[in-house]
Amino acid sequence: MNATSGKGWRNDADAKVTGRAKFTDDLKFARILHAAPAYSDFVHARILRVVTEAAEKAAGVVRVLTAGDVPGANRFGQIIRDYRIFADDKIRYHGDVVAMVVAETRDLAIAAASLVRVEAEPLPAVLDAEEALRPGAVLVHEGHGSNLVNTHRIRRGDVREGFRQADFVLEEEFRTQSVEHAYMEPEVAVGVPRSDGVIEVYGSMQHPFSTRRFVSACLGVPLSGVEVVGTPMGGGFGGKDDTAAIVCARAALAARILGRPVKMMYRRDWSIRESYKRHPYRVRYKMGVTKDGRITAVRCRILADGGAYCSVTPWVTWRSTVQCCGPYVVENVHCDTLGVYTNNVVAGAMRGFGSPQMNFVVEQMVEIAAAKVGISGVEFRRRNMVRQGSVTITGQKLDGHKVAMGEVLDAVLKETGYEAKLAKCSHGASDSEECYGIGLAMSYRGVSLGAEGIDSCTAIINVQADGSILLEVGVHENGQGAESAMSLIAARELGVSLGRIRYRRASTSTVPDGGTTVASRGTIMGGGAVTLAARELKQKIAEAVCGRLRCRAKAVRIAGDEVLGRAGGERIPFDEAIRLMFQTQRVPYACGVFKGPPVSWDERTGQGDAYFTWVYGCQAVELTVNKRSGRVKLLGAVAAHDVGRAVNPEMVRGQFFGGMAMATGYALHEEIRSKDGRITNLNLNSYRIPRATDLPEMTAIIVENPDPLSPSGAKAIGEPTNEILAPAIANAIFHATGRRELALPIKMSALPDEPPDDECRL
Repeated sequence: MNATSGKGWRNDADAKVTGRAKFTDDLKFARILHAAPAYSDFVHARILRVVTEAAEKAAGVVRVLTAGDVPGANRFGQIIRDYRIFADDKIRYHGDVVAMVVAETRDLAIAAASLVRVEAEPLPAVLDAEEALRPGAVLVHEGHGSNLVNTHRIRRGDVREGFRQADFVLEEEFRTQSVEHAYMEPEVAVGVPRSDGVIEVYGSMQHPFSTRRFVSACLGVPLSGVEVVGTPMGGGFGGKDDTAAIVCARAALAARILGRPVKMMYRRDWSIRESYKRHPYRVRYKMGVTKDGRITAVRCRILADGGAYCSVTPWVTWRSTVQCCGPYVVENVHCDTLGVYTNNVVAGAMRGFGSPQMNFVVEQMVEIAAAKVGISGVEFRRRNMVRQGSVTITGQKLDGHKVAMGEVLDAVLKETGYEAKLAKCSHGASDSEECYGIGLAMSYRGVSLGAEGIDSCTAIINVQADGSILLEVGVHENGQGAESAMSLIAARELGVSLGRIRYRRASTSTVPDGGTTVASRGTIMGGGAVTLAARELKQKIAEAVCGRLRCRAKAVRIAGDEVLGRAGGERIPFDEAIRLMFQTQRVPYACGVFKGPPVSWDERTGQGDAYFTWVYGCQAVELTVNKRSGRVKLLGAVAAHDVGRAVNPEMVRGQFFGGMAMATGYALHEEIRSKDGRITNLNLNSYRIPRATDLPEMTAIIVENPDPLSPSGAKAIGEPTNEILAPAIANAIFHATGRRELALPIKMSALPDEPPDDECRL
């Protein structure tokens, strides 16, 4: 790590490597109490009474809290306020918490929590999303009138005419599974009552500000009565927003009532049982194509199982809708997307946010269509993919940035030697026990929140009297290196050495709300705010020292820790320029606010400029499938993604590798399994995440096309790398075996002696 050049630099690397970094569970407070959640064994039931007497009498127990102890709102949520801090009227899924036991030690709290009982009237559980929509289905939330959470649609062109123009009409049904985030650090929160009446909250969460909203609503206090302090996180991947905020609210509630610090550290089985998952999808997809390989129409129906509470299902499914045709130009589209309540575990945000499911569908459909037409999948993609000036299925013209779809595709084809290797694929016929295949997939992705919500971020640069610099940004560090990226952007834009920058971890009381660290928005939004703050600060410095440099303010520039005037003219050290500012009572302080450029959306037609910019990616994978066992062995994977500008290239590569590793699990291993609404694999010994030996050699190709709409030039990479390896693996398996796998995770069995007739042979 080079703190001078910034190459591969992380501001928190030393603390984390040496174990000095303080995660939430490492925090110590005097007289701290410990809390544990209490569950019931019901999946769906009307609560008659929560019986807490035995738990209250248990050794070391200080208090048992239930819904009746919540002074504010027991129900909250980011979109629909249906989440329960504690289950009150009903149990809606097996992960509902009915009470919280607070005791002198964690072990005593856990022991007492097992004594809490629930007297309830069992209700039939609805566990299938399709069943949940049928007339007369059991309602998860009676007041809603149905189990429909939300709908989205795309209406473009005339799909009937589009299918009439087609020479071939293809139709398939795909399914994806429920997936656990499997972050290393489970949910943990500490609530601390302060002498000024404020409740201080520390926790492993992705968005301190949404956590503050949950906590203040629960406590019934103004937002100013809660301060949420960011702490290092042991992973999130989208999974520490709603659930983590509720855990924080419970800890804060106990601290407020008892007047003592309270810590709540989750066990792994609690975390998997209660936390939201990636949505399982069921997709019916119909595509019309001409003999020359042009897509004429798409009709699709997307059904998403949202589980027992809304969470962010409407936002996740909206992205799926916007990107339901992948990076392809389709004139005629009819898409209906439905988010549905069931009594299954809640579904919410996970890395990719609705894109991995649809890319698994689309990138196989284009290969099926290509084979039907009789051309290669690569050629089919070239004939249909978006280019500069293309119009998306929502009517948005792609002209405000470099459309790099062809660039990333060409990079992967060249690196892998794809076409030559494709000709060597087994297609189920191999003299050895191993069938070889190669496959690829590509995508485009709308950057940041788009029309999903308000999109802005704030950064504060505060230069000290000695020339050192404090930087605060309204972007939370999830462990991905956001603090380092913000520091690098500030140093580059200011023209000073990286060693001057001290990143100050913000709290909700020190910087305005910069939005949650989701949607791959951290670098583009936070970096944009930092860039604008740096430009404002440079202007202030220029106005303060231009007289000393004997030039106009607009001629002043900063480089190499020096403030310079006209070329060949005077220059002064940066430290001296700052001293001069303080002497003349000019404050070297700047606040930058980056607001995402305007977007638009018509919910009735699904038309509009959904995102202010887009990123483009392509991935390919080589593998073998054992004919006798069906075991899939990944040999190598290559990814090319346009990131705008790579602020910290080594960390960007880390995002490539981490995203592809997660996608390997999504494709081949991971699945939340349930029986009668109860998750059966509640720990990592039974929930199968990829091991190092499961992963292929990975190559990362960083493509840079700085975006004119991004003040820093950077765009996004966190989620794009996670969303297309699964379909690439599915396509490679097909080329190896002749089998088309339409459900995740892919579970291969022994291959027949004779290869099947398949679309490759059409």
